Amino acid sequence: MINWTEIVIRLSLAACFGAVIGLERERKDWAAGLRTHMMVCLGAALTMIVSAYGFNDVLGREGIALDPSRVAAQVISGIGFIGAGTILFLRQGTIRGLTTASGLWTVAAIGLATGGGLYFAAAIATILALIILWILQPIEKKFASRFKQKSIKITTGNKDKSIEIVNSIFQLNNVDIAAFLLDKTEDDFVISFKFKNINKPELVQLIKDWQVDAAIKEVVWG
Repeated sequence: MINWTEIVIRLSLAACFGAVIGLERERKDWAAGLRTHMMVCLGAALTMIVSAYGFNDVLGREGIALDPSRVAAQVISGIGFIGAGTILFLRQGTIRGLTTASGLWTVAAIGLATGGGLYFAAAIATILALIILWILQPIEKKFASRFKQKSIKITTGNKDKSIEIVNSIFQLNNVDIAAFLLDKTEDDFVISFKFKNINKPELVQLIKDWQVDAAIKEVVWG
């Protein structure tokens, strides 16, 4: 049977590990911040303690066989409900919150490790999580910007104008189109392009012309 001092140590460490990762998320003003990560890690640690030691009073009785991992295993699947709540679909091709969701999943695993007494593994996982979330972010942005596909979206209420826009883009020199979508809404035509490679000066001139065209409602370039 686990003693009370060990319980205090495990739960306190779990709260601390969760707080360290939560502070990094809090720094960016995410909804799942300090307290959320602490609660997830603490709850996971308590679940692990209950799973491992909570049924000692019935063990050894005839006909009773317990799997101490079953309760703890539900944390990994159950944390998905919280993670899903942090994911936001902003617009086509743009999703935010996946990193926070994966961070909550990792924090839950850290809590399970701490609750199971695997302090070293929990500490190393916390350090590595901080490196991934904080230190590697600038490096990721630097490399991602090199390979990120440029996209443009034009909205117009005129059918002939939408055809003209599509033709003007296809007539550009040195253009490599990755994807093209023409979507008809109730009132508008929405033209979307993604480029692997683009002649930027020519496209910039087109965008300037579109911005002063009364038939075009919106131009979004990114």
